[in-house]
Amino acid sequence: MNNREFGAKGEDLACEYLIKNGYKIIARNVHFSKFCEIDIIAQYKSKTVFIEVKTRKTDNFGTPLEAITNTKYSNIKTGVLSYINENKIKQYQIDAIGITLEPQINIRHLKNI
Repeated sequence: MNNREFGAKGEDLACEYLIKNGYKIIARNVHFSKFCEIDIIAQYKSKTVFIEVKTRKTDNFGTPLEAITNTKYSNIKTGVLSYINENKIKQYQIDAIGITLEPQINIRHLKNI
């Protein structure tokens, strides 16, 4: 499995988790520039939620959420601001989901980062 397939598997698991928890998936892999891609855009109640997903096989070299650097977060914010301005969104938040696949699937959802 290459990195793209691995990431897509994590995003699929994240979408399943979100749907089970009352989210409606609006879009996936929305590109704003070569530096910014929003993994999942979802609706939860009256909010639009922008979700960054990080997937790792294990936590041996750090948790998936530790892979979201300040630069990555800054790029995400730039894309989110562009999207909310274009679509006139008033209520939104940015979330992160970290997924570890082994020894068992573990999903950690940080809201409003």
